[in-house]
Order: sequence, then structure tokens, then C-alpha cells
Amino acid sequence: MTVQLGYARVSTSRQEQSLDTQREALLTAGCDPDHFFHDTISGRKWQRPGLDEAIAYARPGDVLVVTRLDRLGRGLHEAVQTIADLAERGIAVRSLDPQLDTSRPADKVVAHVMLALAEWERDLLVTRTREGVAHARAAGRVAGPKPKLSAEQVHLAARAVEAGESVSSVARSYGVSRQTLYRALDRVKASQA
Repeated sequence: MTVQLGYARVSTSRQEQSLDTQREALLTAGCDPDHFFHDTISGRKWQRPGLDEAIAYARPGDVLVVTRLDRLGRGLHEAVQTIADLAERGIAVRSLDPQLDTSRPADKVVAHVMLALAEWERDLLVTRTREGVAHARAAGRVAGPKPKLSAEQVHLAARAVEAGESVSSVARSYGVSRQTLYRALDRVKASQA
């Protein structure tokens, strides 16, 4: 008897609503509620106990159902390897969005192409981000949050501390933490050295 196993994955525990949404979609698609597996872990991680448990449970003729193919892993190699490993055991993978079923040869080819394009898109995003950071650095801008204190405020704070005022008091007067003030003062000392 064929069993439709549901598998859902979210990257963080803050995405529990997304996990519930995936579960509902998988149950609506006919997955057995007693055979629902999930992970709360980044797709970049190779160790996914929920998916491993689903794969260990699956028998020839069963279908592993996911809401999207990227739930099997964000990398092309990992997702394709999972699909190939399951296919060797006679287990199909079905995706709800887009609707694909690897038990059909044409859908298997489409799944490989889509996963390749998704990985290519992620690689482009990483490349663009690195280029943007490099360009910003070359232009003298630093990535990250803007400093909480201006150069003038740091200069005045340094003078106040040198005059004997406590770091806590100076930090409170500028509305920053002591650690923020210490870091700003350390940067000034480092630039003067």
C-alpha cells in the first residue's frame, strides 16, 4: 500500500506558522497525518533528522511530498542527490508548488532544471552582495549599522572621561550603552596610535 509521507522544513523556530501552513497543505494533498516529518533547520545543513527519519521510513512505492522542492535542500547537489537516492529505492518525490511528481519522467527533468535555476539565482545574489560590499568599502563606506555617536560626540565624550566623569554617566548622557562608548573611545585611540 502506497503511503504519502509529508515533509516540511523551516529555517528558524520563529517560522512555526510557516511550518503549520506547510503541514496543512501536505495533509490537504493526501499525506498521512501519522507520517508527517519536519525539521527546523537551515536548508544549508546536511544533517536534517526529520528528513532522515522520513527517508528511513519510506518503502518502495511510497511518495515523499513537499510543498516546494527547496524544502529538500537549498543546494542543487543536495536536493538532486536526495531525489536520486529516493528514486533508486523506488520512492517518488512530489512537490505541490510547482506541481511536480518525479515518478513521471518529464517532471523529473523539470525538477532538475528548476533546482539548477534556483541555485544559479542564489549564487548570483551572493555574488551581487559581495560586489556591493566591496564597492561600498572602496568608496569608504562600511557595511553594517551607522555609528550611534558622531565623531564630535566621541571627541566630547573622550574629553569628559579624561576630565574624570564616569563612563556610565557619559554613556547615559548620550543615550548609549557603556560598551558602545568604550568601543567608540577604543576606535579613537586606535586611530591616534
